[in-house]
Amino acid sequence: MQFTVADRPVVVSPQSLAAAFAAVPDPRRAGSVTYPLAAILTLAVCALLANHRSVLAIAEWGARQTPEHLSTLGFTQGRTPRQSTMQRLFCTLDGAALAQTLTRCLAPSAVSPTDAVPQGVAIDGKAQRGRLRFADEGPVHALIAFCHEQGIVLVHEPITVHADKAQAELTVAPDLLDRVNWHGRVLTGDALFCQRTLCQQVRAAGGDYLLLVKENQPALHEAIVLLFDPPPVLARRPLDDLRITRTIDTGHGRRPEILELQASTDLTTYLEWPGLAQGFRIERTCRVHGQPKRALHYGITSLSPAVGPPDRLLALKRGHWAIENRLHWRKDVTFGEGASLIHAGQGPTVMALLRDAAVSLLHHHGVRQVAARLRAHSQHPEAAIALVVSPLIPHA
Repeated sequence: MQFTVADRPVVVSPQSLAAAFAAVPDPRRAGSVTYPLAAILTLAVCALLANHRSVLAIAEWGARQTPEHLSTLGFTQGRTPRQSTMQRLFCTLDGAALAQTLTRCLAPSAVSPTDAVPQGVAIDGKAQRGRLRFADEGPVHALIAFCHEQGIVLVHEPITVHADKAQAELTVAPDLLDRVNWHGRVLTGDALFCQRTLCQQVRAAGGDYLLLVKENQPALHEAIVLLFDPPPVLARRPLDDLRITRTIDTGHGRRPEILELQASTDLTTYLEWPGLAQGFRIERTCRVHGQPKRALHYGITSLSPAVGPPDRLLALKRGHWAIENRLHWRKDVTFGEGASLIHAGQGPTVMALLRDAAVSLLHHHGVRQVAARLRAHSQHPEAAIALVVSPLIPHA
């Protein structure tokens, strides 16, 4: 079971994603199994990495591979399953078990609680737009935890409740938080996740949080606004603690955008919130069509001033958007999830998890131009196979 990449033989490593797939339970009767489950899942991820995005395209890609490549993938008889076989299998596969396998294999180890620079972990809901046209589907289909720096999916928690988007995400949030090792990590999220119970859960697990605050927490929001921006009728008392940082962003041809973050510990003297260490205010100013634009955002964090100075808080807040730019957008556009119409059984969850695995593998190996790499893999399938069968060294 080997092939050559750049004149070097590559074999299936016990520390690879391909080997990890052996832990996923097979829902089929033993007597009816023609193709090993681990081989089918390995084939699917390799095909996704080779820019083949649908189940039909995955099956066609597998049928075109050489006997040597198929042997490496685990198809010792030189044949691969058809689209209908893969479709039926994915509909009945245990999505939760597959998600746990990917977490064990791909998730980077947490840093030490004493590390001066904790890792940011963004959580956000993800919808598959192609499924929204079906009446029995909810408005959001999964809640995902994503590591800012490494660009790797830590946890993918499917959502099955048919509630509004906010309620659906909050319903599965405790289960998702339970599956993350929070030591040395900071939860980042929008104002929806600014909930006492969730903050307490993260703190009890050894982690920290940095969250925006809006009117869904009226008392907390009012306290922070009064701290940083009291109304003119109130005399503003100088804050006992105030630290400020400012950045000017002109990247990617944008108009200059000024971000200023003010942080203070004054809230902790009178506001009761689990683990609260600082409140902060972010002011964003820029010019659009010659007109000045200004936006204010408020938030809280459990990071102390020593661990979370203003520049670090601003970096964590900006890093949160990696889950949109590096995961959601790439899955929807580059991997075609937004156009996928798969909606039966566990099929959409399984395909979403396999896309997570493909994105995480590319980021794990330092790939920044994902679309270009997929095009290259379409011409060199052995390179895509190598990513899945080679050992994964966990990032710290």
